[in-house]
Amino acid sequence: MAKIAVLGNGRVGGNLATALTRAGHEVTVADRTPGAAADAARAAGIVINATPGAGSLDRLVALREELRDKILVDVSNATFDGPDGLPADLIYPASSLAEQLQEALPETHVVKTLNTMLFSVMTAPAALPQAPTAFLSGEDPKAKQTVRELLLDLGWREEWITDLGGIRTARATEAAILFVPHLIRSSGLAPFAISIAR
Repeated sequence: MAKIAVLGNGRVGGNLATALTRAGHEVTVADRTPGAAADAARAAGIVINATPGAGSLDRLVALREELRDKILVDVSNATFDGPDGLPADLIYPASSLAEQLQEALPETHVVKTLNTMLFSVMTAPAALPQAPTAFLSGEDPKAKQTVRELLLDLGWREEWITDLGGIRTARATEAAILFVPHLIRSSGLAPFAISIAR
């Protein structure tokens, strides 16, 4: 059992919190009330960033001390939204949110994952007719192994998880968000995930 703080109580954060609690972890969800994020992060060993990506960097840098020596699981994508509210462009086109977080929080172990799918697939990967892929990006092997174990708790199979390497690889998975608006306009809002067929 791990002590996990989920920052963000929208669809993504709520979905992850419910599933991780069901898997036996001690989960705290921090809403936007003053001090809630700091209190939750301070008490946890693992912190999940499920806040809107456009504001994540500022929010998390403000928690530098609370995040020291913690694992920060980043599931967000930092984008500028178009007039229809769908992602239109990347905020960090020559980098990634995960890289920005790791640079700003050098004493935190940032791991990027679960950002290449609709939120419902994060906790129900087997519901798709084709096996999805969950990617891991991060500098610390032990942190990535811990996150891999969390993914297994969420219903992911070992063979569906691909470790891409260091945190720089997160720019590739974050760029996949640019598929999403076109996919939604073409096929509607239905569960989807990036899948690597071998």
